[in-house]
Amino acid sequence: MHITDTAICLTVDDVPASVSFLTRHFGYTEAMAADGFASLSHPGAPSVVFHRRGLEVLPEGFRDRTADGVILAFVVNDLHREYERLRAEGVTITLEPREEPWGERLFMVADPNGVPVELVEWAEKNGNESANMAP
Repeated sequence: MHITDTAICLTVDDVPASVSFLTRHFGYTEAMAADGFASLSHPGAPSVVFHRRGLEVLPEGFRDRTADGVILAFVVNDLHREYERLRAEGVTITLEPREEPWGERLFMVADPNGVPVELVEWAEKNGNESANMAP
């Protein structure tokens, strides 16, 4: 199998709200859209596709389900800078910055439909203690 692209497809109630959130705060651009559907692209990340809940293109068993339980995660180079930028832009932080014992630094926000977006940075592996991420 030769995979030519990757897309994450999420079912939400308000497609334009999720599109606006990713384009405004994460640098995605709208590649195509139709009633109840939008495809977003980003040069450094997989495409993200939003379907409106109830859309007939979805299989019957999936039409009324939302993106519940899914986390859209982005690995970034400067987690603290992204945290400060998103706070300054008025984005609600749903999980304050933290560092896990395995070296993952992260914080989370949510789009207007409640889709969790996690920003991640890996702690240095040279034995240095990481800086406190709290503001």
